[in-house]
Amino acid sequence: MDQQSQLALILGPDPIPFETLVSHLMSSSNEQRSHAEALFNLCKQSDPDALCLRLAHLLQVCTQPETRAMAAILLRKLLTRDDSYIWPRLNISTQSSLKSVLLSQIQVETTKNLSKKLCDTVAELASSILPENGWPELLPFMFQCVSSDSPKLQESAFLIFAQLSQYIGDVLTPFIKDLHTVFLRCLSESSNADVKIAALNAVINFIQCLTSSSDRDRFQDLLPAMMRTLTEALNNGNEATAQEALELLIELAGTEPRFLRRQLVDVVGSMLQIAEAESLEEGTRHLAIEFVVTLAEARERAPGMMRKLPQFISRLFAILMRMLLDIEDDAAWHTAESEDEDAGETSNYSVGQECLDRLAISLGGNTIVPVASEQLPAYLAASEWQKHHAALIALAQIAEGCAKVMIKNLEQVVSMVLNSFHDSHPRVRWAAINAIGQLSTDLGPDLQNQYHQRVLPALAGAMDDFQNPRVQSLSREKQAEIRCRLHSLLSPEPNNIQFLFNNDLILKLSVDMPGFVLAHAASAVLNFSENCTPEILTPYLDGIVSKLLVLLQNGKQMVQEGALTALASVADSSQEHFQKYYDAVMPYLKAILVNATDKSNRMLRAKSLECISLVGMAVGKEKFRDDAKQVMEVLMSLQGSQMETDDPTTSYMLQAWARLCKCLGQDFLPYMSVVMPPLLQSAQLKPDVTITSADSENDIEDSDDESMETITLGDKRIGIKTSVLEEKATACNMLCCYADELKEGFFPWIDQVAPTLVPLLKFYFHEEVRKAAVSAMPELLRSAKLAVEKGMAQGRNETYVKQLSDYIIPALVEALHKEPDTEICASMLDALNECIQISGPLLDESQVRSIVDEIKQVITASASRKRERAERAKAEDFDAEEGELIKEENEQEEEVFDQVGEILGTLVKTFKASFLPFFDELSSYLTPMWGKDKTAEERRIAICIFDDIAEQCREAAMKYYDTYLPFILEACNDENPEVRQAAVYGLGVCTEFGGPVFKPLVGEALSRLNAVIRHPNALQPENVMAYDNAVSALGKICLFHRDSIDAAQIVPAWLNCLPIKGDLIEAKVVHEQLCSMVERSDSEVLGPNHQYLPKIVAVFAEVLCGKDLATEQTASRMVNLLRQLQQTLPAATLASTWSSLQPQQQLALQSMLSS
Repeated sequence: MDQQSQLALILGPDPIPFETLVSHLMSSSNEQRSHAEALFNLCKQSDPDALCLRLAHLLQVCTQPETRAMAAILLRKLLTRDDSYIWPRLNISTQSSLKSVLLSQIQVETTKNLSKKLCDTVAELASSILPENGWPELLPFMFQCVSSDSPKLQESAFLIFAQLSQYIGDVLTPFIKDLHTVFLRCLSESSNADVKIAALNAVINFIQCLTSSSDRDRFQDLLPAMMRTLTEALNNGNEATAQEALELLIELAGTEPRFLRRQLVDVVGSMLQIAEAESLEEGTRHLAIEFVVTLAEARERAPGMMRKLPQFISRLFAILMRMLLDIEDDAAWHTAESEDEDAGETSNYSVGQECLDRLAISLGGNTIVPVASEQLPAYLAASEWQKHHAALIALAQIAEGCAKVMIKNLEQVVSMVLNSFHDSHPRVRWAAINAIGQLSTDLGPDLQNQYHQRVLPALAGAMDDFQNPRVQSLSREKQAEIRCRLHSLLSPEPNNIQFLFNNDLILKLSVDMPGFVLAHAASAVLNFSENCTPEILTPYLDGIVSKLLVLLQNGKQMVQEGALTALASVADSSQEHFQKYYDAVMPYLKAILVNATDKSNRMLRAKSLECISLVGMAVGKEKFRDDAKQVMEVLMSLQGSQMETDDPTTSYMLQAWARLCKCLGQDFLPYMSVVMPPLLQSAQLKPDVTITSADSENDIEDSDDESMETITLGDKRIGIKTSVLEEKATACNMLCCYADELKEGFFPWIDQVAPTLVPLLKFYFHEEVRKAAVSAMPELLRSAKLAVEKGMAQGRNETYVKQLSDYIIPALVEALHKEPDTEICASMLDALNECIQISGPLLDESQVRSIVDEIKQVITASASRKRERAERAKAEDFDAEEGELIKEENEQEEEVFDQVGEILGTLVKTFKASFLPFFDELSSYLTPMWGKDKTAEERRIAICIFDDIAEQCREAAMKYYDTYLPFILEACNDENPEVRQAAVYGLGVCTEFGGPVFKPLVGEALSRLNAVIRHPNALQPENVMAYDNAVSALGKICLFHRDSIDAAQIVPAWLNCLPIKGDLIEAKVVHEQLCSMVERSDSEVLGPNHQYLPKIVAVFAEVLCGKDLATEQTASRMVNLLRQLQQTLPAATLASTWSSLQPQQQLALQSMLSS
C-alpha cells in the first residue's frame, strides 16, 4: 500500500487504524516505532486538522489509559511553540474543538497520571495563545475549578496555574487579588494533600514570576500556610508529600530568598527541626538540609542574609558533623583497592561532606571557622575513631571556603591534622593524609612555605609500608637494593637522610593500611608539591624520590599509579634540581611504559607516559634527548595501534606529545606528521548530547555511564558526555601548545587547525575548549607571519597572512560579543590585542570599526554588571564578607578594562592619527573612567589611553590637551602609586611633544613633579616607579622647555635624582639624556667650574656597574666620556672624584677603562 492510501486509511472514518498507529508509536520494536513515526509526521504535514481532531477523539473515547496518555503527549508536542508548531496552520473550527475537548476532558478524566498530562497540554497551548487573548474561556474555567468542591478539579487548575506562571505571569498579574484569596483558602482550608501540594506549587511559581517586590510582598502572609503544608504532611506520616513540599520550597529558597526574610527564623528553625528528627526518612532530612544550604548559597539575591543567624549556622554545622559519624568500619575497606575506597560510607556521610563544603564556600571563613573551632575539639578529644575521622573530614571540606581565615590559624590547623598521623585507627590516619592533601591545595602556598619542615617528613613516613603485612610490598632485600642504588646515585644532605632513611625515626603510619591509602599518601605529596617552589622542595627530594621509587615497586597497581603521579608533580615543581635523580628514576618509568601492555594496566601505562614527559621537561633537552627517542618510538607504535574508545592512554598521549615538543623544541618537527592526525580528530569531536523531556521515564541519570552530566532547563533534560568534552579540550590545548612552541614550524598545519579552532570560540558546552581556542588565535597568526617573513611558507606571501587575519579577527570579535563569562571575555580581549599587534596594518577600516563598536559594548556591559553589584551592596543583610566577594568580582572586571586599554593602545600605535576619529567616538565611554568615584585601576587605564594618544599622535593629539591635561596634573598626586606613575609618564610625553600648547603649564607641572620626587616615601618599592617616571618627566622639561624654567636650579636638582633603577625603560631614556648633555658640555649639568663632575662620574659608575640601566650604545659612550675626563681633568679633581666611589665600583671602572 502506498503512503497516500495508508494516510487515507489512518485518517478515515474507521478509528481502529489510527489507534493502531498510536500504539505502534509506543512499540518497543525500533522498526515498528520508526515506521509509525514516519507516518505520523506525514499526517502532520498533509492534514494537521484531521490529525489533531483524531487525537482529541482518542482522548474522549479510547478505553486504554496508555493510549489516552500517549494522545495527550502527542497533542502537547504538536501544540508546543517550536519548529513544528502547527496551531497557526489549523482552521478556526479545529482550534475551537481542541480547546473545548481539552477543558471537558480535564473535568471527566479519572486517571490521576492522565489528568496531569492533560494539564500539561492545556498549559503548553495556553502559554502560546493566552497572551494574545486566544483562549478567553480558560481563566474563568480555572477560577471555577479552584472554587468548586472537587479536589481533582482544584488540583488540575493549580497544576495549570503553576506551569503558566513562568510563561504568562504578566497576563495573570491583574488577577493578583483573586489569586491571593484562592491560594490562601486552599492552603488553609483544604483537607486534600494533593490539592495543597498543587496550590503550593502554583503559589511558588507565581511568586517567582512577579517582577515587583511590592507584588511579592502581598503574598508574604501565605508563608505560614505554605509551611503548614509541609508540617501537616509530616505529622500525618505522609513523607512522600512532605518531600514534594520540600522540593518546591527549595526552589523558592534558590530563586526568591528575600520572600522568606521576614519569617526566616521560624522557617529555618522548622527545617533544622526536620533535619534533626532521626525518626524521619533520610531523604526528608536531607531535603530540609538542602533548603537551608540553598538559602545560604543564594548570595546574589539575598547577600549576607543567612550570616545574620549564627545560632542556626552552629546548629546546622552540628547536624552535618553528626552525619559524618554515619560510617562503618567495613572489612572491605581494609583490603580495598580504589573501587572500595568509600566502603562503609553512607548517604548521610556523603550529604554531610558535600553540604559542609557548600556551606563554607557560601558563608565564608569568618562565619564558619568560629563554629568549627567551637565544635571540632570535642570530636578530636573523643575516644571513638568515628569522631576523629569526622573532624578531619570536616577540616578538609571547609578549607576551600574558609581559606583566608584558616591561613591565619595555620599552626592550629596543621597540628590538629599531623597529630592524627599517629592515630591507632587506619581510617583516621587515612583521613589525616586526605586532609593534608586537601589543605595543601586550598591553603597553599602559605602551608608549604611555613610548614614544609613538618609536613613533608610526615608524608614521607606515610608512604613507608615496610611493616605492612597487607600491602604486597617488596622483600627487604629488594628494598635494600633500591636504597643502595639511590645512595650510590645521590649525595644527600645528612640532616635530610636522618629523617628519611632512619627506620627508627620514620613514623610507621601504614601498618594495616590498604593499598589505596599508600596511593593517597603519594597523592598528598602531589598536592603539597604543586604549590612548592624548587627551593622548598629540593632539601627533601632525596627522601621523597626514594620513597616513591619503593612505592613504584609495590604489587598494587593503584599504589604505583599514585607514585607515578606524585613523581611527575615533584619533578615538575623541582625542575632542574631533579636532574640528579634522573638516572635512578627513568629506567623504572621506561620499564612500566614498555611492559604495562594488558588491558588492566592501561591507566598505569598512561600515568608512566605523563611522568616521563614531565620529568623530561624538568631536566631539559640535553639530559633527556637519548631517552626521548626511545619514548617517542613507543608513542608512535601506540599511536599506530587500535585503541579502545575508553582507553585513557589516548588523552595522556596527547599531552605527553605536547610536553615532548616543549622539551625538544624544533627537534620535534619530524614527529608532527604522526602527532597531528589523531590530535585533529580529537579536537573535532562533536559533543555527545542527549535531550529528553524533563518528565520522561527513561532518565539519563539512571544510565551506567559516569561521564554523563545532566542539567534540566525548563521542561527539557539535557545530558552531556563529559569524557568527550574533556578529550576535545585537551586536544585543543595541545594544538595551541604546538603552535606556540614551533612558531613558523607549525605553518604546514594552519590550514587544518584554523577551521577546527575558530568555530570553537563559541563552543558553549565547555569553557576549557573556548579558552584553548582563544589562546590559539594569536599563535596561528604569528606562525603564519613568521613563516612568510622567513621564507618557509611554501610560496605563500603576505596575502595569506591577511586572509588568515580576516578569518580570525572578525570571528574573535563576534565571539567576544556573545561571551557570557567575564574571565574568558578578558582572555578574548587579550588574544584580540595580540592579533592586532601581529597583523595590525593589514586591518581595514571596517574591521577597526567592528573592534571599536565591540569595545563600546564591552565597556557598557561591564559598567552594567558593576551597577548590579552596587545594587546588591544596598541589600539590608549586606555585610563585610559579601563586600569581599563583590570586590573580587569587580577586580575581574578591572582585568576586562585593562585589556580594553591595551587594545586601544595597540590600535593607536598601529594607526597613529588616523585612529583619532574612532577615539573621538569612544571618548564618551572613556571620560567617565577619570571620575573620582571610579577605582584606581580604571583611572590608571584611562590615563594610559591618553598617554598612548599623546605619544603616538604628537601634534595631532594637542587638541585634547585642554580636556585631559587638568586630569593628568591632578592625578600626578593621586594616592595610588600606579595612577601617579601613569600620570607623570603622561606629563613627560606632553612635555616632549606638546610644544607651545604645553608651555603655559610648565610651572604647575614642576610643582606636581616636585611633590612626587620629594615625597618622604618616594623610594619605597611601591612608589619607586612613579618616582622614576617623575624624574624622567623632569629631565624632559629641562630638555624641551629650558627657556621656561630656572635651569641653574632645576637641572642640578634633576641630576641629584640620578641614577634611577626601578623602571628600566625610563632608566635607559634618562641616562642616555645625561650622556648627551655631558657630550655637548651642557653648562647647567656640568655646573660652575665643573663642580658637578664628581656626581656625574658617580652616576656613570652606578649605571655601568648596575644591571640593564643603559643600552649598550649609551654604556659605550659613557666609557668614552670617562676616558676623556681622565685625560682632561686636573689630577687632584680626578683623585677626589675617584675616591667618592665604592671600592668595587673603582675596580669595575678601572677594568672598563683599561680594556
